[in-house]
Amino acid sequence: MRKFLVVMGVVAFVLAGCGDDGGSSAPENDDPVSSLAVSSSSSSNVVASSSSSNVIASSAKQSSSSEKAESSSSCSAEESSSSVKASSSSFEPLAVPCKTEAEDNCEYGSLTDERDGKTYKTVKIYKKWWMAENLDYADSVKTPSLKGKSWCYANDLENCAKYGRLYTWAAAIDSVKFATDAENPQDCGDGKSCKNILPDVVQGICPDGWHLPDYDEVSKLLPDVGGYNIAGTVLKSQSGWNEGGNGKDVYGFNVLPAGIRLDDGSFDGVGEGTDFWSATEQDPETAHTLYFYYEYEYAGVGFYEKGDAFSIRCVKD
Repeated sequence: MRKFLVVMGVVAFVLAGCGDDGGSSAPENDDPVSSLAVSSSSSSNVVASSSSSNVIASSAKQSSSSEKAESSSSCSAEESSSSVKASSSSFEPLAVPCKTEAEDNCEYGSLTDERDGKTYKTVKIYKKWWMAENLDYADSVKTPSLKGKSWCYANDLENCAKYGRLYTWAAAIDSVKFATDAENPQDCGDGKSCKNILPDVVQGICPDGWHLPDYDEVSKLLPDVGGYNIAGTVLKSQSGWNEGGNGKDVYGFNVLPAGIRLDDGSFDGVGEGTDFWSATEQDPETAHTLYFYYEYEYAGVGFYEKGDAFSIRCVKD
């Protein structure tokens, strides 16, 4: 079950655990935008919770977060000192804002997925071409990795048409291609490490000529548009988010609040937030995503349980 900690009104993305249950640490990376914790507007440290992952915060989970905050406060000073401080978060954007309410001068393209004939808008941000819509590929006969591992939000086909599909990490990387267990060929990615199996560039379930972005690609998108502190505002769509959560979409990336599917089968967060899978795992249980939330101007990179289901944006090879 996904857990999170609210510190001074901000969702804290977990880095380490208190007590004996263990936690995951962030990759060695000095890039401040790929920090896996977000501080409040003050300079206070974020105290890590005892979970190894977090979720799009919803009102249904606020009670559990307060309990987690109480238990986290008992961590030792030594443990608390290991929590991540958010460093400088503002950058001069490398990409030029190209969209206003009156004009749209972004450099768009299109991608036709020959597997099912669906066409997606694409957009160039700085030096990379990204899908500007969420992937909605579902053929589990052609792609066995998808069997039982992708869904429309709330199992409603209209949500797939609007938001694309939600995929587990094993589905996202097309795990059957890397199967080492003949009896359970989908096990790569679900509780087992794939670090020594995956190639440097993982096509995953992306169309030919495109691939699932890795940790570096999702984290570097943020300084390209001015840093994680403003990335939510400039990349989120101009409509569709809960009250007060719409963005400016000045790069044509059009992030929609697609929500998530938890590994217990429940759906959560439509209208509130979204995550995009990366091809980089953190440990056998978790992998990295790019996240957005309706209440905040920032966006960032976190790590989440592989059995949860998130959206996918592919990057051109």
